[in-house]
Amino acid sequence: MCNNSSITEFLLLAFTETRELQLLHFGLFLGIYLAALLGNGLILTAIACDHRLHTPMYFFLLNLALLDLGCISTTLPKAMANFLWDTRAISYHGCAVQLFFLFFLMSVEYCLLTIMAYDRYVAICQPLHYGRLLGSRACATMAAAAWGSGFLHAVLHIANAFSLPLCCGNSLNQFFCEMPKILKLSCSDSYLREVQLTTVTAFLLLGCFVFIALSYVQIFRAVLRIPSQQGRQKAFSTCLPHLAVVSLFLSTIIFAHLKPPSISSSSLDVVLAFLYLVVPPVMNPFIYSMRNKEIKVAMWKVMTGCFS
Repeated sequence: MCNNSSITEFLLLAFTETRELQLLHFGLFLGIYLAALLGNGLILTAIACDHRLHTPMYFFLLNLALLDLGCISTTLPKAMANFLWDTRAISYHGCAVQLFFLFFLMSVEYCLLTIMAYDRYVAICQPLHYGRLLGSRACATMAAAAWGSGFLHAVLHIANAFSLPLCCGNSLNQFFCEMPKILKLSCSDSYLREVQLTTVTAFLLLGCFVFIALSYVQIFRAVLRIPSQQGRQKAFSTCLPHLAVVSLFLSTIIFAHLKPPSISSSSLDVVLAFLYLVVPPVMNPFIYSMRNKEIKVAMWKVMTGCFS
């Protein structure tokens, strides 16, 4: 029996032993990573440089783009390095750091999506109070609360997981460090800890989900009362991107972690992890810019360098 003090590294999942396929996987991951960097980088630059986008909605969108960059940068570079150098290793402390940032950034992202639902609710249902309820100080406070809550949530998970003795090898059947894979290596009964951590996470997820759902019930009721079709379309156009991002984020991560054990497999786990870790950071910039004329104009100005 060995414990976590004697483990110096973990072995990540090897997609293939064929060198040509490893390089192909490296190229695919590199292309995806560059697309995420480009899309989110354009949004960050556009919002920062265009004074017309210095509003609460775009302030939260800037935070979301920053989180997406952080999430995808936490996992893909290490996976690409392993493909390129034909290795599977990640150090014990490197795994802990990767897990911490994953929990931190994804927790903040979910809190931020909840705040963005509140922003849309105030903008559509209480437009006369928008400046008072979502002033610069209030926005900064809500963003700081989201980042602080994510930090505490991540510390709780990492402190619990990495205090467990590990004696079931060091191989993780995933291309990044994932909490359920770490807990499976424990030689102690981690069931109670899993239940405790799952309960804390479930309360966070459920609380945010209920808040988002109630916000959109009120939003849709208000939008349907707008007399003009053009007004309804404009209101919906500001909500649909956020709804699409929330649906993509929640559906993949919930199914990945709450799917029945009978359908669990290594290949399915990899596909689901790819969907909730890699796809949202790549797709979110396209989702938010597709129906938003202001973002498209600002991004075009960034690319052509013609800010006034």
